[in-house]
Amino acid sequence: MQDIIQKAKQIRLVIFDVDGVLTDGRLFFDQNGIEYKSFNAKDGQGLKLLMQSGVQVAIISGRKSEAVKIRMKNLGIQHVYQGHENKIAAFESLCKNLGIKPEQVAHVGDDLPDLAIMTRAGLAVAVQDAHQEVIKRADWQTQLAGGKGAAREVCDFVMEAQGTLSAAIQEFLQ
Repeated sequence: MQDIIQKAKQIRLVIFDVDGVLTDGRLFFDQNGIEYKSFNAKDGQGLKLLMQSGVQVAIISGRKSEAVKIRMKNLGIQHVYQGHENKIAAFESLCKNLGIKPEQVAHVGDDLPDLAIMTRAGLAVAVQDAHQEVIKRADWQTQLAGGKGAAREVCDFVMEAQGTLSAAIQEFLQ
């Protein structure tokens, strides 16, 4: 575990998948084909706190969704890549544009399309209910499932490793 904490100390960017990580993976469509997603408010608070601590946050998703666009805008997440079935191009673009090395990136995923980034990132995280191949290749696995607080768990873990979680908590005690 000490090795994982050391990796987390180096993180400057955390990339999250959407379906199965920020949501529970279920897709809802109405009779007009409009898609609905359910996001966890605690995950959102964690993402905001992580960004306030100085760690950048990005989304790379293979699917496109207006709901994701709206949610990420509400959270202030600027780096949103949707419709990227080949996620490596988005990963490489992010690293280049932000001046970040792959070992300074954590990636949180749940399914096979996430493996390409997970194997290149400095810290690979699988959510609790991820596909078995993703779990096998992850450095760390959350205790909580996707859409059920896993993203918050990752945010808190990175902030704790970097010594910024206590300061975030103190702000709420004033």
